[in-house]
Amino acid sequence: MTPSVPGGTQRQVRASVYFLHGEKISPAPRTVTPPATAAGALRALLAGPSRYERGQGRTTAIPSGTALRSVAVHRHVATVDLSGRYDDGGGSLSMRARLAQVVFTATRLPAIEKVRFEMDGKPVTSFGGEGIILNSPVGRADFEDLAPLVLVESPLIGDTVRTPVRVWGSANTFEATFRLKITDATGRTAADAYVTATSGTGTRGTFDVTIPYRATRSGTGLLTAYWNSLEDGHEVIEDTVPLTITR
Repeated sequence: MTPSVPGGTQRQVRASVYFLHGEKISPAPRTVTPPATAAGALRALLAGPSRYERGQGRTTAIPSGTALRSVAVHRHVATVDLSGRYDDGGGSLSMRARLAQVVFTATRLPAIEKVRFEMDGKPVTSFGGEGIILNSPVGRADFEDLAPLVLVESPLIGDTVRTPVRVWGSANTFEATFRLKITDATGRTAADAYVTATSGTGTRGTFDVTIPYRATRSGTGLLTAYWNSLEDGHEVIEDTVPLTITR
């Protein structure tokens, strides 16, 4: 039975789906209805980015028309069965990107750690013309090259935030350090915080910080994850998240 709230409205929960920003994974918010949370998130992923998200440079490598046939979770592994359209066209980067989009979306849910792929009810052991080996379940670590060095998991694109704002995600930077900058509606820097993840320098760690900011005006703003080049000190931008900043 699907949970409901007084008045008969079905309870919805927040989920994340993972599109591409450039050639890297980038999460976006969606709402889904329990208990079919994994299926709801994956169907939202297959529907593609919204007009607003496309306007902010979010794209998808998943072919239009790909359908979710089923998803089943057992011992933290989700078996995801997709229609045959899923492996149509594209080179090795596109194939890996579309696999990563499904893996990151599914594993955002706490009950799922890895994904086993099927297409049209048949197990996938080799994917696409490039022959990507999928003879065992895969997780986020298998697609480390497709995650930005700083992956902001919250807040998400289009979110409205107020001070102080909690920012969390994962990072794989030199000595686990980087910076988070908040720019307000006037283009002014409202905060610029130094952050240290739990690990770095080749090992992805996590971070969870609360940042106070001082905005000149409410409106469209930007959260930027970056680090300073060791060579000349310039900002190397790893992730940007458009937000609505409130004073």
